[in-house]
Amino acid sequence: MSAVDTPIASHVDDSHGDPNANYLDAKHGIGSWLYTLDHKRIGLMYLVMISLSFLAGGIFALLVRLELFTRGKTIVDAETYNKFFTLHGAIMVFLFIIPSIPAGLGNFFLPIMIGAKDVAFPRLNMWSFYIYLIGASISLTSIVMGSIDTGWTFYTPYSTQTSAAVASMTLGVFVLGFSSILTGLNFIVTIHTMRAPGITWRRLPLFCWGMYATALIQVLATPVLAITLALLMMERIFGLGVFNPKLGGDPVLFQHFFWFYSHPAVYIMIVPGMAIISEVLATFSRRPIVGYFAVAMSSLGLALLGFLVWGHHMFTAGMSEFSTMLFSALTFLVAIPSGVKVFNWTATLYKGEIWFTTPMLYALSFIFLFSIGGLTGLFLGSLSVDIHLHDTYFVVAHFHYVMMGGTVMGLLAGMFYWWPKMTGKLYNEASAKVGWFLVFVGFNVTFISQFIMGSRGMPRRYYDYLPQFEPFHKASTIGSWILGLGLLIEAFTLLSSLKTGKKSPPNPWGSAGYEWNTATPPLLFNFAETPVITRGPYDYHLATPEELSDGFPPEKPAE
Repeated sequence: MSAVDTPIASHVDDSHGDPNANYLDAKHGIGSWLYTLDHKRIGLMYLVMISLSFLAGGIFALLVRLELFTRGKTIVDAETYNKFFTLHGAIMVFLFIIPSIPAGLGNFFLPIMIGAKDVAFPRLNMWSFYIYLIGASISLTSIVMGSIDTGWTFYTPYSTQTSAAVASMTLGVFVLGFSSILTGLNFIVTIHTMRAPGITWRRLPLFCWGMYATALIQVLATPVLAITLALLMMERIFGLGVFNPKLGGDPVLFQHFFWFYSHPAVYIMIVPGMAIISEVLATFSRRPIVGYFAVAMSSLGLALLGFLVWGHHMFTAGMSEFSTMLFSALTFLVAIPSGVKVFNWTATLYKGEIWFTTPMLYALSFIFLFSIGGLTGLFLGSLSVDIHLHDTYFVVAHFHYVMMGGTVMGLLAGMFYWWPKMTGKLYNEASAKVGWFLVFVGFNVTFISQFIMGSRGMPRRYYDYLPQFEPFHKASTIGSWILGLGLLIEAFTLLSSLKTGKKSPPNPWGSAGYEWNTATPPLLFNFAETPVITRGPYDYHLATPEELSDGFPPEKPAE
């Protein structure tokens, strides 16, 4: 980013205080946060609520694993167990994974990375957050109203007949969808209209490309989920018969509607994680991303192909042979843009000046774990193999290697990478690496055993199991304890740095990314003057020594 030469053209909102003030110090008090239009504060509030959702979903996951530690009843009965795994899935998917990176880190960094003072619609951004709070509150009322035991997919006909609190949970998810749509719309307009001079499409950071692709999916796919859940609620309340075969409906139609949204939603979850990994790898290998444009277009390719493969979730649902073959072929096609990213990331690392920081360790973990998740997805995309593996623990392990091994590892990489910029504090690197080690080991112990169980026929969601599966369930449960301990250490590392951490320099990693050339923490309106961009976000050979001076460790001095 070159020297700035153009003042901010738009007006300064005096209610926000001095535009050159630090955004954390601009105004104090709870009211200044509740009514803020600052995208950075909104992003932080999202991160707080998303973290609380992650904690709640994680507690239910640990309770599920504890119940399965031994055969028969361990801590709860079968009905309560069904509620535990349903709440774990619903909270993790709708309250945590889908909004985690776009609404949290995306809100904070996307405007900064394109040289804008805020998102295109600041008030709409604020309302998106409050809509998220309303939707989350409605969803969580299902816990006190008898909870829900349908699984996070709400499959009919059971979801239309059970006495569980399906209406409150689905209404909450319905409301959450509006938050997702509005956030996606805001990001699309922001990227199209508010890029600083010099930021062309070929100079757009790959994080912004990922947010752009994600926003397209949010805007186009989420209305389908809203319609599906609205039909489900009307089916329960008015008995419309859309999914009731006695009234001429079809319960399988619900699956088609649900997965037409939910498979693109997989890429709402994973593409933002991929976007973070591109930023982290470039910084800690000191190289431009190999095949920048191919990596950018692969995000859009995943967004497009995600709409075409929903049927691979339904190979055993009674579709025609031609349909199953078509969906199987399209499923294999999805591997191409994913493979482009992985191969180009690997090429970026080749002969790179690797710096094994905590963000880099999480980025490398992402590549390893996501590759396992992607390759096991090819097994499930094969018709003959899927017949055996469908609805087994193999599917559970595959899903978690993509979502937890992908999205969550990407989120943790981004949190540790950008934490100094967000807070102005450095965390304890040794403590963070201990937490990473426990997270990585615990995750693999938890879910590799589930791959083995699933390949041997252990069905998912079952309360009890045959004796031969008990050692694998015990190993999986012990792994979940290690994983939980690692996450607690990481949370403690970050939060304790707010009080005891050293002050961070503006660019502690020596990154060439645009966002590191702002104040730390960023100014209220991000920039005192509109920046003019003269290089790409990964052009280390064009960056000035001043831009990179803070970030090289003693053993790797800047040339």
